[in-house]
Amino acid sequence: MNILYVCHRFPFPPKRGGKIRPFNMIRHLTAAGHQVTVCSLARSQSEADEGQGIAPHVAAREIGIVNEPLQFARMIVRLPLLTPSSMGYFYSTDLARKVRSQLAAKKWDLIFVHCSSVAQYVEHVTDVPKILDFGDMDSQKWLEYANYKPWPLSWGYTLEGTKMLWAEKRLARKFDLCTATTRAEWETLEGYGTGAATDWFPNGVDAGFFSPGDAPYDADTISFIGRMDYYPNQECMSRFCRETWPLLRERRPAIKLLIVGADPSPEMRALGDLPGVTVTGSVPDVRPFIRGSALMVAPLAIARGTQNKILEAMAMGVPVVTSRIAAGGVDAVAGEHLLVADTPAENAEAILRLLEQPAERQRLAEAGRQRMLSHHAWAHSMKRLDAIIARCTEAFAKNHGLKHGQPA
Repeated sequence: MNILYVCHRFPFPPKRGGKIRPFNMIRHLTAAGHQVTVCSLARSQSEADEGQGIAPHVAAREIGIVNEPLQFARMIVRLPLLTPSSMGYFYSTDLARKVRSQLAAKKWDLIFVHCSSVAQYVEHVTDVPKILDFGDMDSQKWLEYANYKPWPLSWGYTLEGTKMLWAEKRLARKFDLCTATTRAEWETLEGYGTGAATDWFPNGVDAGFFSPGDAPYDADTISFIGRMDYYPNQECMSRFCRETWPLLRERRPAIKLLIVGADPSPEMRALGDLPGVTVTGSVPDVRPFIRGSALMVAPLAIARGTQNKILEAMAMGVPVVTSRIAAGGVDAVAGEHLLVADTPAENAEAILRLLEQPAERQRLAEAGRQRMLSHHAWAHSMKRLDAIIARCTEAFAKNHGLKHGQPA
């Protein structure tokens, strides 16, 4: 099949959540013999240059280079409109022109879109089967942000969430099939009642790359991994250090916390002034930090979809203590494959339990790794994707009076 693949962040190198899922899809589709043309955005020439590394995995690539001031201006222009500001941020006249050129250049067997904010580039197409992979339902994230922001920011997030919810419902009706990352996100999508065909397929983890190490771990070190310019990560670490860290230090004075992630804000860097806390900033490889920890914490209060950091830690045989909402994005059983805690006291007890009971830590380490191998392998997820694509193209052919495989 000739597949036009549109996504909001250029999917190479696959170093962050918004790039990992689309890259693995593209790599799988190409390996299966499909001709994939990827169209996406880069926020700088250096990012575009880095993206050229995707060449072995695609038939062609189109990149629209944008600059932040112009994208923010496009967001502001949309404030009084029904169109979500997010769609302004991810719009590029250059990319729109390149997508139109690609649509006119050849017959396409499938259009696949990852992220609702870039569905605008192809929503008008009606003669090609189309799949919209929402991934996470962004409207719900913005509405959740509103609960944590002061006025008038809370009003702004509520407005954006409401507009995005309307847009998600509208877009779902314009695509032949819509997907999500987790069963919970799929249930949210189904709850919209759009009448659109829906399904879901999980994120995977590269369990070969994220594998257990040989070096011993530090029984007094715990870690948190994630981009520190991302608000949910900032909020959870601020709260954890304010509410849970004193409880841990009181019971185990030698305990250390590593906050590992790119672009920490000044507020995040200031956490490094607390006793036992280190804020590393960007590092070339997060794996040594995770493997050297007794456990990883992920006490997120705002968590849509799958937290890749949890999958990666479990794949490396490092136990995870996480919030109930973040655990909901992982196909694992609380108490069996990871520990779930929400209050400061629950977090402290779960963490101390693993620090003080090496056998229990080892049990969770082994169980978590095996769960990743059995339930979050990319090969398993891509089988679901193949079935979803077949379902979409067959339904499209039937609805348009075509024989399966015949061009529209």
